[in-house]
Amino acid sequence: MEFIQQNILLVILAVTSGAMLFATGFGAGGARVSTSEATNLINREDAQVIDVREAADFGGGHLIGARNIPAAKFAERAADLEKMKGKPVIVCCETGLRSGKAAKELQKLGFDRVFNLDGGIAASRKAGLPLTSKGERK
Repeated sequence: MEFIQQNILLVILAVTSGAMLFATGFGAGGARVSTSEATNLINREDAQVIDVREAADFGGGHLIGARNIPAAKFAERAADLEKMKGKPVIVCCETGLRSGKAAKELQKLGFDRVFNLDGGIAASRKAGLPLTSKGERK
């Protein structure tokens, strides 16, 4: 008890950082996959990539074969993905934070193989993965 009283700021910092880790790790939908795991899912299991960034960001570079469904419109357009229920679906955004909400929405709709790209498109760029500005926007 004396330690807590003498180090109250340290204790508050530790509790806050733990809560933030818990919220980001468990609040997101879908299992997190690295860029290399996502590449394997795409190449070996024909995973569909859904990019939830806005159209302008998507047009600036996205994973090859990705479909663009902006996060703001995701709830109304998620039913368009119904035919993909049996396939793995990888959801991504710029950093991997917004895509968690979309992944959770897909899980609610009965998708059982939903993955969230850890680090998003930024991690893909950093890993040197090929990005394109051509492709499906829908």
